[in-house]
Amino acid sequence: MYKILVAECKQEISTFNPVETQYEDFSINRGEELFSAHRGIESEIGGAIEVFSERDDLELLPLWGARANSSGSLAQAGFDRLVTEFEQSLIAAKAGADAFYFSMHGAMGCTEELDPEGFLLQVARRILGPQIPIMISLDLHGILTQRMLDNCDALTIYHTYPHVDLASTGERAARLLLRMLDEDLKPTIARVVVPVLVRGDELKTETGVYGESIRRAQQLEQSGSALSAGMIIGNPFTDVPELCSQAIVVTNDDAEAAEEVALEMAEDFWGKRARMQAPLIAIDEAISAAKELRGTAIFADAADATSSGASGDSNSLLAALMEAQYEGKVLLPLVDPPAVQCAIEVGLGRCATFSLGGALDPRFSPIELEAKVAMLATGPYFFESWGNVQDAGDTAVLQAGSFTIVVTTRPVYLFDRSLFLAHGRDPRQFDLVVVKSPHCQERFFVEWAAENFNVDAPGSTSANLKSLGHTICQRPMYPLDDDVVFEPVVQHFPA
Repeated sequence: MYKILVAECKQEISTFNPVETQYEDFSINRGEELFSAHRGIESEIGGAIEVFSERDDLELLPLWGARANSSGSLAQAGFDRLVTEFEQSLIAAKAGADAFYFSMHGAMGCTEELDPEGFLLQVARRILGPQIPIMISLDLHGILTQRMLDNCDALTIYHTYPHVDLASTGERAARLLLRMLDEDLKPTIARVVVPVLVRGDELKTETGVYGESIRRAQQLEQSGSALSAGMIIGNPFTDVPELCSQAIVVTNDDAEAAEEVALEMAEDFWGKRARMQAPLIAIDEAISAAKELRGTAIFADAADATSSGASGDSNSLLAALMEAQYEGKVLLPLVDPPAVQCAIEVGLGRCATFSLGGALDPRFSPIELEAKVAMLATGPYFFESWGNVQDAGDTAVLQAGSFTIVVTTRPVYLFDRSLFLAHGRDPRQFDLVVVKSPHCQERFFVEWAAENFNVDAPGSTSANLKSLGHTICQRPMYPLDDDVVFEPVVQHFPA
């Protein structure tokens, strides 16, 4: 019988969002709660459970899990508390353990500790010792640090964007971990750091040029040439020392083969760097085009993408549409706790003047707007992307002329229609829909909309990367700097 420990710690942050994450923003699952939360949904642990359940010679021990929606940097006190809980759970379960699977994101960041995943893996290695294999899984937007690689044995990385392979990434991790136990594999990892940050439509793996890198990684895995492979692009909004893109190849005790392919993938990716930047359209140009459009216009406001770590309280597009006297029916989301509380006090069906936007991020100035409280709601709702639930807290739907504004207390992921549909608003019934996400699965919006405009709006997750103000990541870095030179260097783990 193999005793396999399982844990999770996941969050993606934007350094440029002034709203700090607190411990209370995390959903904590202890013991069996961890598996209960993941069974049957699109998640890494959900996928791993399916693989592990195929065998009757395993003892699975769920330890602890912590998940939070994307936001600003995690307050150090909150992280310290997470570390204590994780450490205690691991110490209590380590006796007789044969392996450890740790589901992570990779783009966490704290107000002080800038490599929290590396810190947690270092804790795990200290407790478990050098002989227990540690397997991790990561989002392709993760920032894989040297400390993380020094303290894990192997990893699997997402192969899709938009992300639809969370479960299969967990399945790949579980199968590789079992092979390591059954076959006594000796994984060797080759990494090549590429000084590039990327954003834009060419990152969609089904249609964009980035997909060529991913398909190469998939071919390596499927052919058996590599145990695992991926092209990590990092999260350009998590401004930490090791932010970059990187080619990762894991082989079975074959450092030379891993090095050769990692170099090939890195150099190919570097050659496509210019194509993997976001073409943006000015707000006024997008509005002018939308006025002439027949059918629904999608305004992709990637700069306020709550799934990437933004605050969600940008009113830039609302203000611009009002100023341009756009007359079509508009649907847009907004995070504004005081406005929701005001709506509750005003009452359903009644009108009042609301102050909207800029409640969290001071770069946005509030707008005074007369609106009717069309709906009040609270509690979780079904999240169509992954099959779990989201909870935006108390929520108000405000109607201001032709503008329908879904105002939430808490930020939630906005890369599908869930928030709108849960509050009785079908995006197909509007002339213009603001989608606060850089990309969504095509079926949610793009397949039926007349046109999708990637607008150049301000915000803490803007695809206009030069506008953000990076001060911590390594430099020079493309496209933040001109004339960046790429001199590929291969790192091996274990060294």
